[in-house]
Amino acid sequence: MSDSHLDWTLLGSDLTALILSHLPIASIIRASAVCKLWRSIISTPFFSNLLSTSAHHHPWFFLLGQSNILLKNNQSFAFDPDSNLWLPLPPSFLFPPPHYHHHSLIGSNGLVLSTTSSSRFLFSPILSKSWHLTSPLRFPRSNPLVGVFSDGSGSTKFIVVGGVRFIGGLVDIEDRLDVEIYTPNLDAWELCPPLPVDFRSGNSSQWLCSALYKGKFYVFGIYSCFISAFHLTKHFWTEVQTLRPPGVSFSFLIACRDQLVLAGLCNSPRGPSVNLWRVDEETMEFSEIAIMPQDLLYKLFDGYGDDKFASLKCVGLGNLIYVFNEEYHKSYPACVCEINSGTGKCSWRRIPHLPKPVNQFHKVISFCSTIPLGNILRIGEEEIGA
Repeated sequence: MSDSHLDWTLLGSDLTALILSHLPIASIIRASAVCKLWRSIISTPFFSNLLSTSAHHHPWFFLLGQSNILLKNNQSFAFDPDSNLWLPLPPSFLFPPPHYHHHSLIGSNGLVLSTTSSSRFLFSPILSKSWHLTSPLRFPRSNPLVGVFSDGSGSTKFIVVGGVRFIGGLVDIEDRLDVEIYTPNLDAWELCPPLPVDFRSGNSSQWLCSALYKGKFYVFGIYSCFISAFHLTKHFWTEVQTLRPPGVSFSFLIACRDQLVLAGLCNSPRGPSVNLWRVDEETMEFSEIAIMPQDLLYKLFDGYGDDKFASLKCVGLGNLIYVFNEEYHKSYPACVCEINSGTGKCSWRRIPHLPKPVNQFHKVISFCSTIPLGNILRIGEEEIGA
């Protein structure tokens, strides 16, 4: 009997759900539009639970392009590593409505957040288009670090660290700005100790990156290599240390599934390279785990001079780390490294080009995140990537 004559109802809903759960997310989106039966199965809590416990699905990589002149030039893309496919998304899925006058966008742990001109934050679950406005921060700021976490009771909170404050159009470098933690259920901000003074010379997201790992919010200087961690329950900063492997020009700290990883550009007698190091969260000692193949590195960059790698950026989540070029003229090419959880071995590959057309942006926002299935199915409803 040919496949076209199979009666899928004979399999039962649980077995059908198990089969569909092994598909890449992009294929699940399309499968939900095949028939009412599959749509109903994919929409059940049982199916969502299958996906959340499955080892077959990885977090998505998001790339958002922001134009400061024409909002219509904003673009957003999501990369599904399981199907090796970019999905172009309507900007309304990830950008707040224009009347909020939002500024910098940040993605963290299932939320998209943005500062606004009214000293508040906007936040929405990824792809849900359900925006919420917070009460005003005690200390308004631009370009802060933001992390989303769950406290011991399971409530979601987010932490705002650093950033810069403007007075009369000038940056106030003397104001260290207290850490603020927001509780959505109470619509309230809690003040905590500011970033250690060592970070004063560069305390915005232009100079710093962050990683949430084992109940701590790590802050790392991309160029200074200073590192400190804020304890999310006890509310104190650890002693500032320096985390600089030999030859590193700049680097990014990334929280992977079961380890902290440092990804950075190295200069050595053999030439430039992108290296990965495993970081011990207790001692801050590091050990090299991978070097990006040089042919892949040079496919991301061209030209000459010491500054040609200045647009290199690294983000990651789970067991995937993305290395990409933020320059428009190369259309934001990227590679990904997958770290095997069992063996620790790393495998590199280049990912496809972004689907054209790709606009020129004033700012590129990048992050990785898991997504609730219900929000993913909204993509299918608007026929994204079909």
